[in-house]
Amino acid sequence: MSLRRAVAAPFRSKGRERLAESEFVVALSLDRDWFSPDQAKRLVDVAASEGLLAREDGDLVVRFDADGERIPEEFGPDESILQERTTFQRILDALVEDGAEKQEAVAGINALQSELGVTVEAAAVLYAHRNGVDVSDAARRARSEL
Repeated sequence: MSLRRAVAAPFRSKGRERLAESEFVVALSLDRDWFSPDQAKRLVDVAASEGLLAREDGDLVVRFDADGERIPEEFGPDESILQERTTFQRILDALVEDGAEKQEAVAGINALQSELGVTVEAAAVLYAHRNGVDVSDAARRARSEL
């Protein structure tokens, strides 16, 4: 997912798991020229809401293995990652990232929702589970939204 890649890049380049927010913003806006400073700050908020970053003692701490995130040379994030995603969108993105065809996944999720009479989020969690995709964070979020 490009959000993870964009978040991972500053941590990888600095070789640390903790950065001052200003370092993070400079890395994305000036060093990489991916976003304006305001957009980079927005990215911090989105990443924090999705559990990818945490704010601790005035610093940003990455909450996943940034070193394990592959960032191709030609990678450049799309501005769409600056928007918060619904739980369903997060699950669907995880499925697609794992190799599922988006249209096929949506059809399967819709079929489960209709068959079981559950919310689309619950159906998406079940569909992901049946396809071996770990969406435990999204599942907790879906459960709390019920």
